[in-house]
Amino acid sequence: MNQNTSTTRNAYTNSNIPTLSNRHTISSFQSAHGTIPYNMTNDYMFRAVLQSNNKVLRGLVCSLLHLKEREVRSVEITNSIILGESIKDKEIRLDINVILNNNTHINLEMQVANELNWPDRSLLYMSRSFDQLNHGQKYQEIKPVIHIGFLDYTLFKEYPEFYATYKLINVNNNHIYSDKITLSVVNLARIDLATNDDKEYQIDKWASLFKATTWEDLKMIAANNIYLNEASQTIYHMNSDYWIRKACIEREEYYLDIQCFNETIAEQEKIIAEQGNTITEQENTIQQLRAEIESLTSR
Repeated sequence: MNQNTSTTRNAYTNSNIPTLSNRHTISSFQSAHGTIPYNMTNDYMFRAVLQSNNKVLRGLVCSLLHLKEREVRSVEITNSIILGESIKDKEIRLDINVILNNNTHINLEMQVANELNWPDRSLLYMSRSFDQLNHGQKYQEIKPVIHIGFLDYTLFKEYPEFYATYKLINVNNNHIYSDKITLSVVNLARIDLATNDDKEYQIDKWASLFKATTWEDLKMIAANNIYLNEASQTIYHMNSDYWIRKACIEREEYYLDIQCFNETIAEQEKIIAEQGNTITEQENTIQQLRAEIESLTSR
């Protein structure tokens, strides 16, 4: 790798992503057509877009938390990474830690593969964010924590919902124990279940934008919304960078491995279940034969 290439790869930070307001970028995006190489369901692209464009991050947070623009003084990512840097550990955490108005901790995470551990995983991440006091601080100084996961599957199949929110409550009278802990899940697989509130704050539009597979669909979804349009242009810009695409490929391969493992497990479970039925039938046959033998020998 030559020096110029290395410099380009390491140049992507929050402060020096090229602006998307120049005419050339906008013109190139408007003429884009066909399949989007990597959309925001790829967790690396999700991270790249939100980290590189604070306006997009601000718009998403406002929608999710039902906030007006004037209510948001600052939205700051506290765990930035070097975008475009090669991922050596495929299990790297790409969740985004955000501090809102220097008062509320928000954790955002994209998870399209069902690794069968989301409730415990989200609780762990939220607990880490909640454990924030330094020596000498009072318990009352703990800042609220909101964990929001974007899943491309239904977490609880018996309770399908597009945007679900969970709190600590009294199981008898539903009184909230504390407002400082909130867990939310956006189900990208059930945008059709979006409520009127979800649509009013265009959370369904964000979900559709994350899942868009063509530039034509992306531009249609983003029409008439400055934040969605900004997000669309940023997705286009990130897809045009070789090192960002390479990192997205590595994440895609990781999730393909998980999918293969899950399919193998399902096949083995099916075989075990079928063998179990066969074994049960054989046991019943043996019991019947023993009963007949006993009846014959008892005469």
